[in-house]
Amino acid sequence: MGYLYAPAFAVLYVPLLKLGPYLGNILWHMLGFSVLTFAAMRQVRKLGGQEQTWLLSFGLFLALPVALAALRNGQATILLTGACWFLTLSTLEGRRAESFFWAMLAIIAKPTAIIMLLLAGALRPRLIPALVLAVLVALAIPYGFASTDYVNAQYHDFVRLLTSMTVDPTGPFVPADFTAPFMRFGIPISKFDATIVRVVAGLLTLWLVLQLDRRLDANISGLAIFLAAAFYMCVFNPRVEQNTYAMVAVPAGLSIALLWREKGAGAMCWFLAAFLFVTGLTSANLQLHDLFHPWFRPISVSIIACVLVGWFWTQDRQKVPAAGAVAHG
Repeated sequence: MGYLYAPAFAVLYVPLLKLGPYLGNILWHMLGFSVLTFAAMRQVRKLGGQEQTWLLSFGLFLALPVALAALRNGQATILLTGACWFLTLSTLEGRRAESFFWAMLAIIAKPTAIIMLLLAGALRPRLIPALVLAVLVALAIPYGFASTDYVNAQYHDFVRLLTSMTVDPTGPFVPADFTAPFMRFGIPISKFDATIVRVVAGLLTLWLVLQLDRRLDANISGLAIFLAAAFYMCVFNPRVEQNTYAMVAVPAGLSIALLWREKGAGAMCWFLAAFLFVTGLTSANLQLHDLFHPWFRPISVSIIACVLVGWFWTQDRQKVPAAGAVAHG
């Protein structure tokens, strides 16, 4: 009950599985890592300015501890992150074909990508037909590889899993969303109350990304919008686990690196950088994992993301990052 993938995921993964546990595993890891890395590189090129290599490497370094487990395990979250990031940038640039491709790949990687598709449609309504087509194609792909009855049965189980939510950490799936800290400290939240919070947070996220798109220069709006979307998809996703936070770690790391480049090595930069890096070390051994799982990451990521989004909010079109900013303060 803890694993949720669309039937089209098998079409993507099984060919690599057939290559064997060594070659197939290497290629699968390379696919997710490459998509995410190239998405980060494209974002850095959009940011512009000097020392882009430092910006990319420092941002990825800060994100590595949080993302390492998902990278090591070859989890689809890595592919999902890269595809959603590419989708964000393609959407803001109004590229229909690219948006269609990345939306389809994101849905295949994990169905939680529908959140990013909804935000993309709200940001650029003219791309809605392409996004809808991407979903329909992803749903239709499995019928080309198996019988209709079998695929329909898979979709039945898929929908059942998709609509199931839990706030109970004693079951087979341990949620690591915003409900985890309350459960850990003996303040249980009902499913109904949790759903209300998720809906309100979703509406606030929608309003926020629309405002960021309007306020920010095109060079940095993609990073700010994807950070906000990834934060919502981690903290308010009822199917999130601890390794899912790899999705928000990379845009957060790049955002901290950008803040460091623009403002210098101030106390806030040191705090955010250290907090993000240390967050990933809370699973360094079994004792730390038992102490901090699953309640700590929702809190730490919320603090980091809110501070960074607040900084982005202050960067209107007259305060875009300077091209010649000093990287190390």
